[in-house]
Amino acid sequence: MTRKEEQQLNYHHILNRNRTKFSRHIFYQKIMVKYYSGTQILKFSWDQLASAFWQRYPNPYSNHVLTEDVISREIVNQKLHTKRLLTKTNPVPKWGERFVSRARHVCIVEESIIDPVAKTVITYTRNIGLQRIMQLEEKCVYRTSADNTRWTVCERWAYINSSIFGFSRAIQVFALERYKKNVQKTQKGFEHILSRLYIMHDPSHSSSTDTISRVHGGKEGKQKLKETARKATELAQRPVLSTPGQIS
Repeated sequence: MTRKEEQQLNYHHILNRNRTKFSRHIFYQKIMVKYYSGTQILKFSWDQLASAFWQRYPNPYSNHVLTEDVISREIVNQKLHTKRLLTKTNPVPKWGERFVSRARHVCIVEESIIDPVAKTVITYTRNIGLQRIMQLEEKCVYRTSADNTRWTVCERWAYINSSIFGFSRAIQVFALERYKKNVQKTQKGFEHILSRLYIMHDPSHSSSTDTISRVHGGKEGKQKLKETARKATELAQRPVLSTPGQIS
């Protein structure tokens, strides 16, 4: 068996594994796929982030997210496991319309594990629609920043693959560029929600405050947000998910 044949065998073997196991990406990097990795900082505590996690949508940056529904939710070994189905818009360039016909949206499955003991939020996301055209899988890990315990760091990995003969590379390049833009929207959108819920008179949150005040219209919008945040102060100050018993 040649090395190429061995790689392909490993590739197909891993595809048939549990979809939430991300170790297969080591193999994907060796094959013709597009790969992304990046780290973002959210200037909010892990407890605040974990509490706001289910309130990410809607926000001013998430117009492409149409619906979100919980498929299943259970506590296993003091960890909250949730599976959700999201529907997102799927605009395509002219050259790609031949592959997607009338489809203008795509269904996404998001599996998440919230561990209040280790203080991690792990998400696995993949498209279940239009897989004939493209497959995109993403893993995110949110944990307390090592540089500042009042901040949360998000480590993100993703791979994009397409098997359309003659167009796979073009599709992968296009999808990767769109994915990068969506990552920025995701970051801004989550920051918007966190700021709306937990904004305090804290210099470390100044960048988030500026972002939200621009969205809502300068000083007036900023004042409204402060009033909203003042009402949420009590919630913001207590550790929402600090113990397993607090998960509902």
